[in-house]
Amino acid sequence: MLQSQLFSKTARQVASEEQSTNARLLTQAGYIDKQMSGAYSYLPLGLRVFNKICQIIREEMNAVGGQELVMTSLQPKELWQTTDRWVTPEEIMYKFEEKSGASVGLAWTHEEPITQIAKRFISSYRDLPKYVYQLQTKFRNEPRAKSGIMRTREFVMKDLYSFHTTEEDLDAYYEKVKQTYLKVFERCGLKALVVEASGGAFTKKYSHEFQVLTEAGEDYVIYCPNCSYAQNLEVAKGQAGEECVNCHQTKLLKGKSVEVGNIFKLGTKFSESLKLYYSDEAGELKPVIMASYGIGPGRVMGTIVEVFNDEAGIMWPEAVAPFKIHLLNLGKEAGVSQSAQELYTLLSKAGVEVLYDDRDESAGVKFKDADLLGMPWRVIVGQKNLPKVELKARNSQESILLTVSEVLNKFSVQS
Repeated sequence: MLQSQLFSKTARQVASEEQSTNARLLTQAGYIDKQMSGAYSYLPLGLRVFNKICQIIREEMNAVGGQELVMTSLQPKELWQTTDRWVTPEEIMYKFEEKSGASVGLAWTHEEPITQIAKRFISSYRDLPKYVYQLQTKFRNEPRAKSGIMRTREFVMKDLYSFHTTEEDLDAYYEKVKQTYLKVFERCGLKALVVEASGGAFTKKYSHEFQVLTEAGEDYVIYCPNCSYAQNLEVAKGQAGEECVNCHQTKLLKGKSVEVGNIFKLGTKFSESLKLYYSDEAGELKPVIMASYGIGPGRVMGTIVEVFNDEAGIMWPEAVAPFKIHLLNLGKEAGVSQSAQELYTLLSKAGVEVLYDDRDESAGVKFKDADLLGMPWRVIVGQKNLPKVELKARNSQESILLTVSEVLNKFSVQS
């Protein structure tokens, strides 16, 4: 991609209302644009990051048997009245009346719709278990729309739903998804804690949140640095400074965190309300046992920025970076431009994602923008080092000189 042709541009300043690091840096770098409170557009660079996160999620959901679908955002009032969630405690659903007089809402989650759909295809124990997921836009009248793209009113959610005959089968799959979620976040560069939490509006049982420790977080968790024990502050049995009730070796800590995913055992709450039953081997009708599992790709993206940044800008992990290499042409001389163009062509042919800064700007501007944009690797072509080029990682102060062949060998193998 030629940077001179890029739709967006970097800015020296952003609106003072953007207080969170992710909103400030992503806006300044031209990854996102704020439409209004709690609603952001993903610009070309931002969409590349977002799509890579979604692809990681897709790969891992497919690996645990998930089948992708997409459900509607428009939902009839009657469906949600069946489960007494048309009027939610938080009044979180956007609602309006059609010209026909019918009341319609914008889905803030999809337990009711997927249960209704499942009634068409699940009637026997032979039809179970089943697992389906979607990456779909949700709308929530969020009273705390803040923290940039980590808490918005319009956002994409990956929600997976599973259907089972027994609690044992549910438990086994629930644990499998729990471990898969940790893998998703690890692939995105994040270390997540599995945190016990309240089931909220979804279930009376404990749910599990996946929390990433960061000072930018809105939540607090009590956790053990020695073992896997972690609980949301709302349900925590222990307090910071007390001995861990799990390993009895280390004192518990309290930390601010961001929730990047959650999973719920729904039981038969929705299947009984919407009459989703199956016939067992004896011909007896029983309610299908369900669970739901959510990840917000946009929230993951915002959290990555909160965790991986410095005073100069973003530092993307390679797996989600919009481009692996930022190639900087620092010369006015014909030989420098020709060398930079040739390297760009060779890397592109080798399948390496490259953002080529071919703009007529000073070296200072190009370096500043490269730091802000945050590609994992920077390759600098300048008159001083030709025929070699300078290679520097975004998260390092050290740089090395390499030949063009050495650059190609390094990144062609990694691609």
